[in-house]
Amino acid sequence: MKSVKKLGYLMPFILPALWVVGYYGGGIWNYATLIFAFGLIPVLDAWVGVDTQNPEKEQEKSLSDEKFYKFVTFSWAFLQVGLVIWACYVVSLQKMETYELIGFVLSTMTVTGGVGITVAHELGHKNTKLEQFLAKVILATVCYRHFYIEHNRGHHVNVATPLDPATSRKNQTFYAFWWQTVAGSIRSAWDLEKRRLQKQNLSIWHFSNEMWACIFQPILLIGVITFIISYLQGVFVWQVPVFFFVQSILGFSLLEAVNYIEHYGITRKLLPSGKYQRVEHLHSWNASHLISNFFLFQLQRHSDHHAFANRRYQILRHFEESPQLPAGYPTMILTALVPPLWFAIMNKRLEAWENEVYLAESA
Repeated sequence: MKSVKKLGYLMPFILPALWVVGYYGGGIWNYATLIFAFGLIPVLDAWVGVDTQNPEKEQEKSLSDEKFYKFVTFSWAFLQVGLVIWACYVVSLQKMETYELIGFVLSTMTVTGGVGITVAHELGHKNTKLEQFLAKVILATVCYRHFYIEHNRGHHVNVATPLDPATSRKNQTFYAFWWQTVAGSIRSAWDLEKRRLQKQNLSIWHFSNEMWACIFQPILLIGVITFIISYLQGVFVWQVPVFFFVQSILGFSLLEAVNYIEHYGITRKLLPSGKYQRVEHLHSWNASHLISNFFLFQLQRHSDHHAFANRRYQILRHFEESPQLPAGYPTMILTALVPPLWFAIMNKRLEAWENEVYLAESA
């Protein structure tokens, strides 16, 4: 079973393969990646079911150190950069019909925003310079590099509190949450950098403010790509930067849909000291559906990730006491896009969680 699960983490590479094959297949094939991710994976999740098996305690160290798991995430970082450049090039050729281009862009979103940002999230939590660098590179390809600052130093500190822009509130729609989290995470990242610089007696305008890199690295990246493609074609290809920024917006919107479902309505208790209780396995939604967890590097075992942010994806654990989503992320994302359906399903589960927490605190 261990070797089977190990190979399962190669499954995310199916999505970019479908993306490329879909483009060269033409027509409706441009939707292959989207259909696979949001059509077939939910079906496989329902068929295969939930995996509640955790690694043995004595295996955790060897699993964490195994190079295969790093190789997979490192490979994705290089692949994403190459594929974004390739996508910009094929868009510059202007050979797709409108419906084909829509499918191509949505497939791009699924790869760069769905799996790509998940990999960046995994790498960004690690303490090696190489992994952190690769995380920033991936995030630059979707114009969301500030996520590295805000997520690690903001979200993980303030999750499940009113201070966190990435925690969705009870009865808040995804569409309202989108504005809250996109604008709020940028403000939070600026504030975090401002406070860091103040401790060093430096101005927020100092060149060491990492937010400058967050702004200018994506612009530099697409500027170079656009210049090279335009030079080769002998004309300014405006479609390239438009495509890049559109896929970026869609990509980070997919990330924020994940944030929405991971933390919907969950709150931590404010203690008499004025601090919030420690983040535990109770404070984010969990989903241990086997197939979608392969594609998302076990991001869905989110409760353990928040309780122990430095744990590598291959050793994240399932806890029965964590609040459980009824399905994996692909299904729940589609549900979140229809607020009445989302509230009908999730408010009952949220109220059950609230009652359990209340009873536990009263005991």
